[in-house]
Amino acid sequence: MAKLGGSKQKKMSSRVDFTPMVDMIMLLVTFFMLCTTLLKPQTMEISMPSDKEDVKEENQSQVAASKAITILIDENNTLYYFKGKPDGGTDIPNEGKLFATTYGKNGLRKVLLESNPQAVKAVQALKDKYARMVTSNVQQEQKQKAQFKEELNKIKNADYTPSVIIKASDKATYDNLIQVLDEMQICSIGRYVIDKFADGDRLKIEALKNGTAQ
Repeated sequence: MAKLGGSKQKKMSSRVDFTPMVDMIMLLVTFFMLCTTLLKPQTMEISMPSDKEDVKEENQSQVAASKAITILIDENNTLYYFKGKPDGGTDIPNEGKLFATTYGKNGLRKVLLESNPQAVKAVQALKDKYARMVTSNVQQEQKQKAQFKEELNKIKNADYTPSVIIKASDKATYDNLIQVLDEMQICSIGRYVIDKFADGDRLKIEALKNGTAQ
């Protein structure tokens, strides 16, 4: 019969090797550094109308008014617009008359595209031109992008493009304003500004709702 003796248990080491963890942390740090470097800030460019030296001062407001479109953003996703001056004064048909419209391609976008056909056509031709200029040279590609942006800005700010005035009431939502600003980019509108919602704008809306608008 085998002699029973005391058996010794082998002690296991409780040491944890953190070397793989250090390698993983270094990989994560490198990953986030590269992502941060490559990530470009998403900003929205707003181009303002510039005064031209060859336009007389007394005619500057008249020139701007003849190509102006005012957009009124109100509560409950309601949207309105009128062309020219609020009280008339130029030869624009239905100048100053307020119209209700909607968001999207069948509403505001359609209005802007119809008011800016020459720029829309020129922008599409410019895109087609640079789409055919495919290159594998990185420096040449960057140069082409810079040239495209420069030519695009010239088209959007040409004399034949309209100037859009955007006004949002206190009851309008931020999302509604962003939707209108997006339409500026889609419709190749380079000259637009955000202005204050005036009392006269509220009166025009109320008159349209009550059926007393002229």
